[in-house]
Amino acid sequence: MPPPIATPAPSPGGPPPLIGIFDSGVGGLSVLRALHGQLPGARLLYVADSAYAPYGDRDPEYVLERATRVADHLARQGARMVVVACNTATARAIDMLRLRHPELSWVGVEPGVKPAALASPGGRIAVMATPSTLASARYADLVARHAPGCTVHAVPCAGLAAAIERGPAGADEVEQLLDRYCLPLADMSLDSVVLGCTHYPFVEDRIRARLGDGVRLLDTADAIARRAAQLLPSATVPSPMAANRATVQLQTTGHPERLAGMAQHGLGGHWPVEVVHV
Repeated sequence: MPPPIATPAPSPGGPPPLIGIFDSGVGGLSVLRALHGQLPGARLLYVADSAYAPYGDRDPEYVLERATRVADHLARQGARMVVVACNTATARAIDMLRLRHPELSWVGVEPGVKPAALASPGGRIAVMATPSTLASARYADLVARHAPGCTVHAVPCAGLAAAIERGPAGADEVEQLLDRYCLPLADMSLDSVVLGCTHYPFVEDRIRARLGDGVRLLDTADAIARRAAQLLPSATVPSPMAANRATVQLQTTGHPERLAGMAQHGLGGHWPVEVVHV
């Protein structure tokens, strides 16, 4: 692999620092939305690696290779922080990415096992995530550290992220997969279900319809955005007054029109959406 690429520090009075966000596809748009809400003056660059999605059904070496390529791209664009808005890429790659680019600040996404354990009076939790995330040592460590007294049901949702990624073309398959993965959980008297893939909030209403209102669904996008804000050096935190200099850029290795359509829906239609193929 080529050596890490150093990026210059932002100049005083210059534009807000660039924050890069990436996912295997459209799932990380939920994190992008939360970041924009937390840091309305930030410059955000989102990369969807959709031509190589999904990561969650791939072997660890594949995920590391793709995550490294995208991270190098974001560094070349001048990112000062990178948010790995993908549970699988966090589990399989973020430690190596930190070593490769020590000049950058890093924020990863992990299944919300800790908040689920704290919020579950009966200690009965399910974690819906990709097979790769659930098979990782990082996930096992999360459960061991934060939910030792809980019953945690791992639900490997093979194919679900890929079906969501296809948008309307995958709608029927999404419904079939949600029946397969959610209906057995409805009889388990669960307190909380963790959405352990950033794609899953796009179908949160359909998951809730299958589980019932008595089950709490946990998504970590807001917590990730708060963590990113905490890690920015105080001198570079963009103020709301900088919103007129803020930008949101979208790039994809896949079909721009697909990301544009999902972004228009997932971002609430608040921003103009233009997607560049990379």
